[in-house]
Amino acid sequence: MKSPRKSPGSKTGADAALREHISALLRGGHAHMSFDQAVRGFPLDRVGVRPHGLPHSAWELLEHIRLAQFDILRFSQSADWVSPPFPEGYWPESSAPERVAQWAASVRRYRKDLAEFEALILDPAQNLRAGGRAGDDDGLGVRAVLGRGAGLA
Repeated sequence: MKSPRKSPGSKTGADAALREHISALLRGGHAHMSFDQAVRGFPLDRVGVRPHGLPHSAWELLEHIRLAQFDILRFSQSADWVSPPFPEGYWPESSAPERVAQWAASVRRYRKDLAEFEALILDPAQNLRAGGRAGDDDGLGVRAVLGRGAGLA
């Protein structure tokens, strides 16, 4: 006789391990440097400079990462969330921040949203496998790993 199926949100060892693995992927640092390693000590006089031959400045990349993560987080939390238009809603308007202090503020917001997203992933009440709303075939786990929000799909 087969054992009863556990629900996708149950506290099985495999479910907990999957949640921990996704959380570790969000933090980074496996095959690539972590977010903190990338931004720690970055020269503030260079955040708005597009390196020769590259399409984006460090500021543009930071804001793109932060805006996309914020969208995926809110999309995962609320069926009422409306994603910004793609692609313009996922990039800053200029290659440099207006004030240098905006760099540190963006880093803090990214870390805050990441912590909130990790808490959502680690919450056993959250179903990692099921889509959260109509037209959403990806579960929370897939959105976390692949970075798919409503506007990024």
